[in-house]
Amino acid sequence: MKALIIGCGISGPVTAMALREVGIDAEIFEAYGQGAEDVGSFLNVASNGLAALRVLGAHHQVLSQAIPTPRMVMWSGSGKRLGEVANGLRLDDGTVSHTVLRSDLYRSMRDEATRRGIEVTYGKRLVAYDESGRQVTARFEDGTEATGDLLIACDGVHSRTRMILDPQAPAARYSGLYSFGGIVKDAGFPGEPGVYNMVFGKRAFFGFSVPESGETWWFANLPRRLGDVPEDWKPVLVRAFEDDANFSAELIRHSDVGPGSPVYDLPPVPVWHRGRVLLIGDAAHATSPSSGQGASLAMEDAVVLARCLRDSGSHTKAFERFEAERRPRAERVVAYSRTISNSKAAGPVARVFRDLMLPYFLKKSASQESLAWMYRYQASL
Repeated sequence: MKALIIGCGISGPVTAMALREVGIDAEIFEAYGQGAEDVGSFLNVASNGLAALRVLGAHHQVLSQAIPTPRMVMWSGSGKRLGEVANGLRLDDGTVSHTVLRSDLYRSMRDEATRRGIEVTYGKRLVAYDESGRQVTARFEDGTEATGDLLIACDGVHSRTRMILDPQAPAARYSGLYSFGGIVKDAGFPGEPGVYNMVFGKRAFFGFSVPESGETWWFANLPRRLGDVPEDWKPVLVRAFEDDANFSAELIRHSDVGPGSPVYDLPPVPVWHRGRVLLIGDAAHATSPSSGQGASLAMEDAVVLARCLRDSGSHTKAFERFEAERRPRAERVVAYSRTISNSKAAGPVARVFRDLMLPYFLKKSASQESLAWMYRYQASL
């Protein structure tokens, strides 16, 4: 059996490696003409995502390039400590959640996939596919095509495959936030290694972590009307944080601030599969970064899909089994993450209420025990 993997972000290589583990050949087709070595800022790979990679023997590649971030401390813009929660759970071997540059994560997964003999072809933008008997043929913008037994869409929140599969499928949903991030070397700002500091500021949300190397890794979520893009984002961000009781505005002044990225997620997608075609990862259930689970969910998907294909008598049964297992969990994470995103974009009145209620929420709804459903999930082959 051969699977055509559409998309070589993070989900594509991990999916191809998982399929190889159960004897299914896979080839990856990427729309862009080159790799994404310099794309994006950094992201969280939670303990449940690392557990999925461990099943594939690919977790060490991530750990070698990432910084451990097992704890999150919440602050108000006035400088009040609101509470602390775990960022994932410690695995049996002591592994905790890590933060990694997106480009490093992408590169390590792609390189490991190619090391295992998986071919990646660039400049292959999908425009259509056809099913005939026991095969599916992908047709690309450059006039070429490829044929296999399955087509697995790993092409992200703006998935072209999703719209071909179901023209009535919902489009990506804007969260109301623009995202920024950077790393400042030798910033000299205080911070405890291993801790993500999350600041619910007066006008925007700010997060930072200071690894033992002394760098400051920071990100910001700015409420903004979609398409309202200034010529220079830096002064806009500085103004958003200059009244907060922390060093966020000063840190941004020391940073290179690139174009902001609108943050999207997906409402429930009615059709995940049809015939020999399946959506997984962000193509099926994109979540905002607020839960730190986007990459981890895609890694879980890859392992579960491989198991379902191995253990089911047909691809139809395998896809049905995959959706039944993954949809409730994925949509729960998307909803949880959207709730957090909404709190970051709170108005003046809602902001006061949020800061009053957040300590109670952290104890009751965001404690380690209450979030065990998210972090204790163990994808297995």
